[in-house]
Amino acid sequence: MTHRRIPPTSFGPDGTSTGSRRDDENGDTRAGGDGDASADRDDGRSERAKREPMTVRPLRDRRYVVETDGGTYVVALDAGTCSCPDHEIRGERCKHLRRVAIEVTEGRLPAPDERVGVCAVCGVETFVPLTASGPRLCERHGFERGDAVHDRETGKLLVVTRVTERRADEYRTDEGRPIDEYPTNAAYGAHEPVVEAVYAESLGPAHGIDDARRYGFPASRLVPIDAGRDR
Repeated sequence: MTHRRIPPTSFGPDGTSTGSRRDDENGDTRAGGDGDASADRDDGRSERAKREPMTVRPLRDRRYVVETDGGTYVVALDAGTCSCPDHEIRGERCKHLRRVAIEVTEGRLPAPDERVGVCAVCGVETFVPLTASGPRLCERHGFERGDAVHDRETGKLLVVTRVTERRADEYRTDEGRPIDEYPTNAAYGAHEPVVEAVYAESLGPAHGIDDARRYGFPASRLVPIDAGRDR
């Protein structure tokens, strides 16, 4: 299963972040004095990383366990380290580092700053920030600030201002009532995050989305005006 990345973190096949400076760019020439850094050598490691059987599991401390026929190793992708002899003794970017990088980049594993969460609307697994709290939404059911949406109950047009981290049974209106206690919200989950939005009819040249009154809705009550998103 390919998961949503929040935000996408990309690593190259050698296990380094694609945006990071590499050792050879800093003048580190570990492999002798000819200017060829060991980080640049592949020696088939990338191909073995792709084809050899490995089981990779994320740990809770931002690292990963890689199980192979030859042993079990611990990879710290953000630090670019692995406990295997190829890395610890020879200083190479081993096949285990490369395999974890591939799995993360292709969306099969969370990045070091992410963890696996569950969408509060559909229950599908999704990747969320490591320190995130409260209910979360997957890509299919998520919203972005400025999204135009329809209210399932009234059909009215609204504009999303933000997705909160509070559940519908926790978020209280100005009247002091939880969102889930309103009759029009009875068909939606009390565990869903509340999405704040403003009515489009209240907007104008002098009134943007930060000026209009905001209302809270259970996430699944709002439908994006986007034919390409099947909810």
